[in-house]
Amino acid sequence: QVQLVESGGGLVQAGGSLRLSCAASGRIFSINGMGWYRQAPGKQRELVAVITSGDSTNYKDSVKGRFTISRENRKNTVYLQMNSLKPEDTAVYYCNMNARTSLGSQSGMDYWGKGTLVTVSS
Repeated sequence: QVQLVESGGGLVQAGGSLRLSCAASGRIFSINGMGWYRQAPGKQRELVAVITSGDSTNYKDSVKGRFTISRENRKNTVYLQMNSLKPEDTAVYYCNMNARTSLGSQSGMDYWGKGTLVTVSS
């Protein structure tokens, strides 16, 4: 069974930094992409950053220049380095992976972590 486990969330003061990690395990044949989403109270889940198998990246406009997504393919792990954090970054952050579990799979499927809470105080 494929499983994604996030870590690194917590409480930080405005202007501080946190690094989120997400490790994927299980029967994974290939990964198309991994990313981070977040959901604040009363709001819909939104994409924060993604990284594809070709190492291209995409960021939500409000985090550009502050957040950096990276991956360590050999460990099936994705990271989100968050600098200059703001109170509006407070949310539950979810790890996402689109992957094929076998060669016979015609397309990837989405897998989600349970989320890790990031709270930024002012």
